[in-house]
Amino acid sequence: MESPPQQAYRLPEAAVWFITGCSSGIGKALAQLVLSEGNRVAATARKLGDLAYLPDNDSRVVKLLVDVTSRQSIDDAIATTLSHFQRIDVAVNNAGYSLRGDTENATEDAARHLVDTMFWGTVHVTRHAMRVMREVNPQNGPPGGVVLNVSSMGGRAGFPGNAFYHAAKFAVEGFTESVSKEVRPEWNIHFCLIEPGGVKTDYLSRSMIQIEPHPAYSAPDTPARILDQYMDDPEASKNWADVGTVSKAMYTILTRGNAIPLRVPLGPDSWGVLKLENDKAGQLLDEWKDFAVSVGKEGQFESLNFLHRQ
Repeated sequence: MESPPQQAYRLPEAAVWFITGCSSGIGKALAQLVLSEGNRVAATARKLGDLAYLPDNDSRVVKLLVDVTSRQSIDDAIATTLSHFQRIDVAVNNAGYSLRGDTENATEDAARHLVDTMFWGTVHVTRHAMRVMREVNPQNGPPGGVVLNVSSMGGRAGFPGNAFYHAAKFAVEGFTESVSKEVRPEWNIHFCLIEPGGVKTDYLSRSMIQIEPHPAYSAPDTPARILDQYMDDPEASKNWADVGTVSKAMYTILTRGNAIPLRVPLGPDSWGVLKLENDKAGQLLDEWKDFAVSVGKEGQFESLNFLHRQ
């Protein structure tokens, strides 16, 4: 099913941005950028001290202590944002981290916490944002807004040793694609999945939890160990994108005055990996077409034409 046709979106002047995960990396760079461009920002982090880079006595800034695994924490943060700014124009779901290592050795608690953070946190913020953009924003300005969900090239392509990270990102992608097709066009609510490749941040040191290796996967030619070698090599990241370039690209997508695309890969590595994955998927579909269509009845696909007209 194709996404519904989207009208052009124009970011209001002094737009209000609600951004999760602003302690470092993309969230920090984006918060600084949108503020420098004359917007207002509600920046969240698990520690308020991590937001010290933002001014304290500026009416355009609200600093919020938020744990995205807590629905009450999110509820309180949205309520505070609305009390201060009376609207939210852009909701950015950026908070997240990675659980790197052998799937068989990951504890269920660790895996569930990661999914709670990156998927359910995104769900709770998104549902709040949709309500605000539909019901609250029209009371004091233009209706609608944008939900900007930070995924990854790992939201559509899986790599060894990151199974639960990919599970969460794939879930965010599916959730966002589905919910984007639920909104009515007159609500002017838009969705975008940002899919960066490698980005030069302190993500590996701050936001990467290493699972104790499983002895069955210890051989150096095991796929996960090969990826470990790449990730641990300082030379590997020298060609990654600069975080400022990534945040600027995200801002540009929303400020062009055009329709907001559902998915945008960022970086030559992301575009290349996703193009390769798409090509391989297309080849597989072609190879298995006759077998696939033999399981079913004539007209089964045509009966879904109403989906493609949306």
